[in-house]
Amino acid sequence: MTDVVMPQMGESIVEGTLTKWLKKPGEHVERDEPLFEISTDKVDTEIPSPAAGVLKEVLVEEGKTVAISTVVGRIEEGAGNGASAPAAAAAKQAPAVPPPAATPAPKAPEPASQPVAQAAPEPQPAAQSDADLQTGALSPLVRKMAREYGIDLRQVKGTGGGGRITKQDLEAYMSAQGARTMAQAGAPAPPAPTAPAPAAAPTRPAAPAAPMPRAEAPRARVEAMSTMRAKIAEHMIMSKRTSAHVTTVHKTDMTKIAKMRERHKAEFQQRYGYSLTYLPFVIAAAVEAIRAFPIVNASIEGNNIIYHNEINVGIAVALENGLIVPVIRNADEKNVTGLQRAIVDLSTRARSRQLKPDEVQGGTFSITNFGSFGSVFATPVINQPQVAILGVGAVEKTPVIVDDAIAIRSVAYLALTFDHRLIDGAVADQYTGKVKSILENWAEEVL
Repeated sequence: MTDVVMPQMGESIVEGTLTKWLKKPGEHVERDEPLFEISTDKVDTEIPSPAAGVLKEVLVEEGKTVAISTVVGRIEEGAGNGASAPAAAAAKQAPAVPPPAATPAPKAPEPASQPVAQAAPEPQPAAQSDADLQTGALSPLVRKMAREYGIDLRQVKGTGGGGRITKQDLEAYMSAQGARTMAQAGAPAPPAPTAPAPAAAPTRPAAPAAPMPRAEAPRARVEAMSTMRAKIAEHMIMSKRTSAHVTTVHKTDMTKIAKMRERHKAEFQQRYGYSLTYLPFVIAAAVEAIRAFPIVNASIEGNNIIYHNEINVGIAVALENGLIVPVIRNADEKNVTGLQRAIVDLSTRARSRQLKPDEVQGGTFSITNFGSFGSVFATPVINQPQVAILGVGAVEKTPVIVDDAIAIRSVAYLALTFDHRLIDGAVADQYTGKVKSILENWAEEVL
């Protein structure tokens, strides 16, 4: 018997929420096959089975939050073949269920029961959607909405990455269905106007005013936070309460790198299958500067300073329903091409919920590229227990003064948020200035 435990999805994570079981007790599961889904403030992902066999027990129900290392279920190994026999036997016994269907026959004469019989099938689409949800890469919010509103996801067109269904897709679908429902609800209304007798009363014209309030849209919509969003909120408050946040901003000339990207982007795309962005250059410069200022790569434990020998850079990846920070391990050992490959791999698997637990923990320094959304600069929040995070703004062509002349340069703002308990303003500026200098004087060719 193998215990299935709640994994630790980050060094600052002490608990996780089991959002959905992808297998039911008695079903066979292969090793590394997705077994259940969890949600924390750092990851919303599927957890693979630790062994092949039959899921014998489910000890933690869906929606429950438990501490890490808690046993959530048990798998009986080597019982795969035996499980199919009971399933077949259960399938053969299934025909025995239709005979009791004779019991509804006595209720059939009741005319009032027929509308109820028609209403009963409506929950079935919810069951169908649950089956679909077991195979789709959907957020907990989308799954919850599908279950609550009985939506058959096969009828919803996804507009997210890879055809993924988003919350907006469900809202659009429900709006369309709501219009149809109102039309159907209006069908019974005509019988009331058809009665000519009350039409003689002059007060009847006031009746159309009644539907008007119904057509008014609600002034607000109340929606429970997803587990990931609630955990992110908790983590952000904890970080602001823990660290003395200060942000320093440096304007950086990215012209040399911009021209290099322009020269190599077509060949790079053809050779590797993905684009060359600014982020790997920034990571490489940040890592090089850490060698000169190792305190930026440290952390605090009580009154002790922990200087990390490894440089593991976390990169913030925006998801549909939150944020996740996968980690590039030993980032100082990779060149720009290797860093770009790691960025593409981690961000792609983060959005498809395929990250492994050890890929979202162990970070010693973080970088967030808010410039990808057009932001010039921001003041990011430190990812605990780290002491600094570097934000990268959008690279824009800007008129600047060069040798007493106006020139057009590609400029970006680097914003370093640091923990003032450990890092002084002078050190923070020296570090950011080092990153700026490396980027402005970049000479290494990428390919």
